[in-house]
Amino acid sequence: MTPSPPKSPTHVRFGTAYYWEYQRAPDLRRDLDLMAQAKIDTIRVGESVWSTWEPRDGVFDLGWLTPVLDGAHERGMKVLLGTPTYAIPPWLQRKHPELAIERADGRRVLWGARQEIDFTSPTFLRYAERVIRQVVGHHGGHPAVLGVQLDNEPGLHLIHNEPVFERFKAWLADRYGDADRLNEEWGLTYWSHRIGGWDELWPPAGNTTPSYDLAWRRFQAELTTEFIAWQAGLVRELVPEDRELTTCLAYQRPALHDVQLSEHLTVTSGNAYYLPQDHLVLDPGDAPIEVTWFSTTPEGLFQAGDRMYASQGRRFWVTETNATSIAGSQLNLTPYDGQLRQAAWALVARGAEMISYWHWHTLPYGAETHWGGILGHALEPGRVYREVAALGAELERAAGDVAGLTPDADVGFLYSHESKWALSFQPPLTLDGRNPDKDAYERIVATFYRGASDAGLQAAFVPPALVNRLPIVVAPAFHCLPDAVAEALTSYVEGGGHLILTFLTGYADEEAQARTEIAPGPLRDLAGVRYLEFATLPDPLPLHGLGVQDVARHWADALEPEGAEVLARYDHHHYGRWPAITRNRAGAGTVTYVGTLPGRAMTAELFRQASAGLSRASAAGGPASAAGGRASAGLGAKPLVVAGEPRVTVRSAVNARGERLWFVHNWSHRASTVTLTAQATEVTGSRDPLPPGPLRLAPFDVRVVR
Repeated sequence: MTPSPPKSPTHVRFGTAYYWEYQRAPDLRRDLDLMAQAKIDTIRVGESVWSTWEPRDGVFDLGWLTPVLDGAHERGMKVLLGTPTYAIPPWLQRKHPELAIERADGRRVLWGARQEIDFTSPTFLRYAERVIRQVVGHHGGHPAVLGVQLDNEPGLHLIHNEPVFERFKAWLADRYGDADRLNEEWGLTYWSHRIGGWDELWPPAGNTTPSYDLAWRRFQAELTTEFIAWQAGLVRELVPEDRELTTCLAYQRPALHDVQLSEHLTVTSGNAYYLPQDHLVLDPGDAPIEVTWFSTTPEGLFQAGDRMYASQGRRFWVTETNATSIAGSQLNLTPYDGQLRQAAWALVARGAEMISYWHWHTLPYGAETHWGGILGHALEPGRVYREVAALGAELERAAGDVAGLTPDADVGFLYSHESKWALSFQPPLTLDGRNPDKDAYERIVATFYRGASDAGLQAAFVPPALVNRLPIVVAPAFHCLPDAVAEALTSYVEGGGHLILTFLTGYADEEAQARTEIAPGPLRDLAGVRYLEFATLPDPLPLHGLGVQDVARHWADALEPEGAEVLARYDHHHYGRWPAITRNRAGAGTVTYVGTLPGRAMTAELFRQASAGLSRASAAGGPASAAGGRASAGLGAKPLVVAGEPRVTVRSAVNARGERLWFVHNWSHRASTVTLTAQATEVTGSRDPLPPGPLRLAPFDVRVVR
């Protein structure tokens, strides 16, 4: 059963993970009082300590958390209770060593970290159910409990244990029916891979077939979803109906399909980590985009929020974000003054209903000794605590204004998990001219997302069924393009939308097999362009067009216009014969095809010109305003805030009262100024009327106005 959406919030929750069981000399009353003084109203507990809940097989210690719950309740705070299934106790791994995850190379994941266990095993599920029933059954009804977090950051490993492989064969039989169809769909004639029956299927560790790998990744993601859905069903039996069900998602996990998994939650939660200090300065330079588990730019932070919103198409919780430094002992980058506040408001602007720090106190031991909390090792409030407390007070004052925010968007991005998986198996890009870039898909998506942001546009990740809500839609590297999605995009363009296609989009089918037709396959007529060859670019090539001189990186489609207008070309003795970017009119809409990865200036100009055309059409009552009401605050509407400096971003969202709020960030150590086009009220300040004209932002400042 799909859980009901959460009830409408009255404010943005402000929280932290709190593990008093980790402290050598815990002072619960002092901790909770300090939290209350900082306006922290939600704490997250219990998800990492199975061996504390169940120190010996079948022997439970459940009462240690009761004082935390009681103390939180006395102060009006809520608690997110975690199921402890991602970090198993030593006695379980010793009793059942066969539960250890087997890697592709046959080696076992050694116990000593976390998430080392095959969670699909009936043996493991029996122990997991027992501890969940004990912990949640004992504490889930406490009046302080807001909801239950199911496991934590699921999907870390691809599980190669033999029982899982046997399940995979059964999954394939259910999906394809018989081996003959599998042979045809996967092209197994190649290299003598045809199978006569399911018992002849080779293990994935030795696989070289792209379609096999894509099926394996789909299957692994389904296992993760199945595990969380199982926990959701179990916990729902144990808690009152009003309790939220969530899990903390790490979106880079290899065995995760966040949209499918989130169907079993009442609210999506996730990590929003970032590198602070100079990494959170808005740099107009064109350095290569770094793809990792944390954001390294302001645009990356906004993109993380937009991805979380897309998991359910509604507001979300940030259950983990920086308090100070993150990751290993070598990466002690504490935020500059103002950056914690900037990051929190950036996430709120994109729909976050909870900002929760990991964690309250910095641990004096363990793998995360140098992962900073709100309090340092001395457990004394300092600069970080004071900034958190000031932010908590600010969020409390703004509660009515920021409740129920729906972020605005001008540009929709289609995100394809299948394309990401396929392009990590056969990466199309290389960063050093030789070795494959397994993050190529994310790098392409991030490049175009940054381009939209540089053009002053707001983005959203949307499913194909909802593209008609937005005036511009981007399908970046949508390699494994289903025919149904191609038809939806065709309908979108013919109805008046502006579609931006990139290289690789439409080149393969749902099985990751190259289409045996002229590229870009089902989108050829729509794009008004074709290509018969393409090439990797070991080095950047000069690129000109759209009034910009820039570079092309990594890739070049040999585009041949079939009615499309040429917008940009390469400056090169060989590649100069082919366009790099084209534009085609189709029906009432437009298709821009980008056959390379342009530099930052040209990518931004591409979006700038696309949005300018749609703004004119909207003002004139043309296709952009007639096609399903897709124009938002940025297109065809007068903005309240105009940013004239490149280090400033402006985002907007509509609150539950129907009022539009504008979130203005100065991502710089220098002061900046924007222009108000009408009288406004500052949500984050005195609430005195602000007249039209200049609005000053201090270094690393954010101001929210309506």
